[in-house]
Amino acid sequence: MSGFPLVDPATATGKAAQLLADVQKALGVTPNMTKAMANSPALLEGYLALSGALGRGALPAAVRERLALATAEYNGCEYCLSAHTYIGANIAKVDADELDAARDAKSSDPHAAALLALSDALARGRGTVDGSVVREAREAGATDAEIGEVVGHVALNVLTNYFNILAEVANDWPAVSPRTAA
Repeated sequence: MSGFPLVDPATATGKAAQLLADVQKALGVTPNMTKAMANSPALLEGYLALSGALGRGALPAAVRERLALATAEYNGCEYCLSAHTYIGANIAKVDADELDAARDAKSSDPHAAALLALSDALARGRGTVDGSVVREAREAGATDAEIGEVVGHVALNVLTNYFNILAEVANDWPAVSPRTAA
């Protein structure tokens, strides 16, 4: 049961109908999160715009999915943990051990590990990050574009985490529960 009504793409009108059709075309499915967000077409449009822009950025899908998992675990968002575990395994082709490690903001890849550490520090520090974390990311090969995009991904993932928790969006992905309460 969702705390927000799910907008049915078959009966949606106006901007909501257009946006939900775009989601269906792009993904082949219309996830419950987007159906709930369609109650505010402005919110759904903003989410899709930021997600799309970051998807065309410097960070590869495998890193983006791991960043999403780290933030979802920190925030205790089952919906996003479930979605990004599925997408990470089946679309970004990240192995199960890396997906599991990402939930703790860790990776066996030094570059991804540094970006995950930065992401985790941003989330936990609410934007305040010790300079050593940024320095370590740069030493691991992170570019300014990647570092900037990490901030964008934290913002995007906090948006979806908080929305799914507040709206009580029914999980339509194979369930993955947070390890600890947020």
